[in-house]
Amino acid sequence: MKAIHGGKAKNDKIDSRKIAGLMRGGMFPQAYVYPEKMRSTRDLLRRRNHLMRKRAELYAHIQNTRHQYNLPDPLGCIAKPQNRDGISERFADSSVQKMIQADFFVIQAYDPIIAKMERDIIKSAKHHDPVAHALLNTVPGIGKILSLVILYEIENIKRFPRVQDFASYSRLVKSAKESNGKKYGSNGNKIGNAHLKWAFSEAAVLFLKGNEQGKKYLDRLANKHGKGKALSILAHKLGRAAYFMLKNKKPFDQKKFLGL
Repeated sequence: MKAIHGGKAKNDKIDSRKIAGLMRGGMFPQAYVYPEKMRSTRDLLRRRNHLMRKRAELYAHIQNTRHQYNLPDPLGCIAKPQNRDGISERFADSSVQKMIQADFFVIQAYDPIIAKMERDIIKSAKHHDPVAHALLNTVPGIGKILSLVILYEIENIKRFPRVQDFASYSRLVKSAKESNGKKYGSNGNKIGNAHLKWAFSEAAVLFLKGNEQGKKYLDRLANKHGKGKALSILAHKLGRAAYFMLKNKKPFDQKKFLGL
């Protein structure tokens, strides 16, 4: 407001007049008010995601420690409890063993907490659109919890008049910084919904599990853009697909999605 009226006097009357002028000229978009009845479940989903990321950091630390100490054999899928036995003993140094054991103790504490939260989320999630929930579950890799994360962050797909608006809000596209026809990188990367960004990135990874057609499609993208960017493109494509699925009330069509 200071930059707009540029005067020495600033009070509520001046501010309200300037805000009214911006709204009249279409320069001051109205904020979206999230439905109160859905906020508590959305917050529970976000807290669950926070704990999931903390647990994932511990998994990554254990795997990185294996590379740090040059263990010849991979540790396997330590996300499964049955694969965790004897992992710490594979390190020769006793201090490293204690560090790995500490990581596993914290992981074992997270596991039942997250499992209970997921059960509570399924019971308490009552205010979303059940049709939209069923539609999202038709996407390979998107299950009950991930579909609820997406739905409770979107709330109503009609908020977004265009798919470009939805992709931008979901942080699935980069912000362009350009002047006089020249590109100067990007800015505004933190504008949008970080939870939707995580959800579609997670969906892209899960989409590939046991999906041979999806893996072949990713390989084609990786050959052209590199593996890291290929996953980002796949996440963006899944976000666009979710938009049209929810808007048109149609289930996921993998052949159409992959251009087969």
